[in-house]
Amino acid sequence: MESARAVQWPDEVDEIFGSDLTVAIGMPTGMQGVSLSTVTTLGMRDRDAGTVTFTTSLGFGRKLERIADDPRIAVAYHTRQHGRTDRPGYVLVQGRASVRGPATMTAEEMADIQDRAGRFMGQTASGWFWDRWLRVYYYDRVKVNITAERVLWWPDGDTTKDPEVFGAALPEATVPDQDPPREATVARVPVDKTLKGAHKLPHQLIGVVQADGRPLVLPTQTSGRGGDALRLDVPSPLLPRGSRRAGFLAHDFRPGLVGLANATHTGWLQAGGERQVRWTPHTRRAFVTPPNKTLLLLANGFMARRGYRKALAQGRDEIVSHAEDTLQA
Repeated sequence: MESARAVQWPDEVDEIFGSDLTVAIGMPTGMQGVSLSTVTTLGMRDRDAGTVTFTTSLGFGRKLERIADDPRIAVAYHTRQHGRTDRPGYVLVQGRASVRGPATMTAEEMADIQDRAGRFMGQTASGWFWDRWLRVYYYDRVKVNITAERVLWWPDGDTTKDPEVFGAALPEATVPDQDPPREATVARVPVDKTLKGAHKLPHQLIGVVQADGRPLVLPTQTSGRGGDALRLDVPSPLLPRGSRRAGFLAHDFRPGLVGLANATHTGWLQAGGERQVRWTPHTRRAFVTPPNKTLLLLANGFMARRGYRKALAQGRDEIVSHAEDTLQA
């Protein structure tokens, strides 16, 4: 049986894949919503194989749990901020994710991640304390490889236009309305606080499940309050009309990711025939990290050790051998 041909993309898209410092990922939830978060790719991709890759930490295991439940994923290359190119454009990769933990990665792969991290985010501290404190951090890296099934590209970033599509065609079917949650669709977190926090952050995205079950992530912008909901400007005809669960992400970051502001939400979306839609927040998780590299490295070391211990407790066999040796060092 002939294997499926890898999705290919043009040079301009590959330049973006190799340049962005931060991307957003969208993963389906069990309730047919989309969970959004930010990760870094460090420029990792394999054009011949049709894959893009990001790295994360075992300290943030919720992403890995979602992938284990449902490997469908979307990766949004949405900002060139502090990246390595000024080329405009918005690119969305839709595909299936597979995870490689420390126990299955080669020494060359782990060295490549560390080298790329130095090039994209600056060299980390070294010395007797830092070498010991960050040892787990360097060994708890996880590679998530996404085999692209569809790549959507808006060359000038104007998502009001139809994208160029590489790979599977966009679904023609409409997306039916979802049943409202049993807890109703009213706001469950303060709307004013959510709006105020989002207004401070320049990068905003909305995520929904489209007709073929893949997560769809699109740029958006808060434009005010309408009753118990936020008004969002979503300049894309791809956004399904009607009512459904939707994730919302607002974030910002400094050079080298030394200083982050991130707010992730779940909520209820009501989209009519205009660009402005209503989105009601149900949950909100936010954090801000200080623009101080010493504090960041201390936090990275702590999170890595805690993540390893949690992985051990949960019996993640693929990383146990590395974790036991590293934690005892």
